[in-house]
Amino acid sequence: MSFYKYVREQFRNPVPEMEQIWRQRLKKWRKQNRMKRIENPTRLSKARSLGYKAKPGVVLVRGRIRRGGRKRRKIGKGRRPKRAGRNRFTPKKNLMQIMEERVSRKYPNLVVLNSYPVAKDAQYKWFEHIMLDPEHPAVSNDKEYSKIIDQRGRSHRGKTSAGKKSRGMRNKGKGAEKARPSNRANKRQAN
Repeated sequence: MSFYKYVREQFRNPVPEMEQIWRQRLKKWRKQNRMKRIENPTRLSKARSLGYKAKPGVVLVRGRIRRGGRKRRKIGKGRRPKRAGRNRFTPKKNLMQIMEERVSRKYPNLVVLNSYPVAKDAQYKWFEHIMLDPEHPAVSNDKEYSKIIDQRGRSHRGKTSAGKKSRGMRNKGKGAEKARPSNRANKRQAN
């Protein structure tokens, strides 16, 4: 087995000593800011599979978001509050995509490459985001990264893996006819 396979296995099935370490980590993370820049990935195998390289210009940010559904903003007059559908509202975007958008707003000079879940408790979910600095020569000269850094606002346009999931881009062929080029474009063609 490769090193990364051991790391993956340890994350999926932690031994009792590791569970204690994770408990201590979460205590520390709860006290930190909502977004924190970090030096090394917590899940190395996952980060590497999503395109992380330990080189200058590649930045890691850990972010946390509240779990559960959202409240929809207040709708104007004319509807009964009971029928307004305000409290049990589930957004179409998943929490990882919402967190990617927040991180890209916080760091406007960086481009979100990808993200992955790290931990969760009863109240929060933590994700780590791999971000690229388009101005850095180590990133702009890299073959794989040079295609991505041109896509400014990737997270806001649903170009990351989490965004593609909520747009229905993981499915092809039968049953996914209305997903492409987008749901909105498909509705426009129908009308």
